[in-house]
Amino acid sequence: MKYVCLVYAVPGALSGLSAEEKAALDRDSLAYDRELEARGHFLAASALQGVDTASTIRVRGGGVLVSDGPFAETKEVLCGFIFIEAADMQEAKRIATGIPMARHGSIEVRPELDFG
Repeated sequence: MKYVCLVYAVPGALSGLSAEEKAALDRDSLAYDRELEARGHFLAASALQGVDTASTIRVRGGGVLVSDGPFAETKEVLCGFIFIEAADMQEAKRIATGIPMARHGSIEVRPELDFG
């Protein structure tokens, strides 16, 4: 079954890290992706630019509304995702605990909806 691990953090959560700590986090994140790939779990991953680059699109009553920023006012914002293959939710949760950004934010694990 496929799961998405949505990575959330408070904007600026990494600003207190030194350049070396940021480089280590990037290195650890890429290494974890490679580890998941070697174990047959990795499907895709990507980090996202900051919410200041986001736009939210709503189509209502035949009209389009475009707003700058994320959809909802929240403390944590979506920073990236990892799309994985896991036997079940328990395994997906176990995999998510290894995501290095979990030390700086939170990881939401959600199963793919199969329209099949």
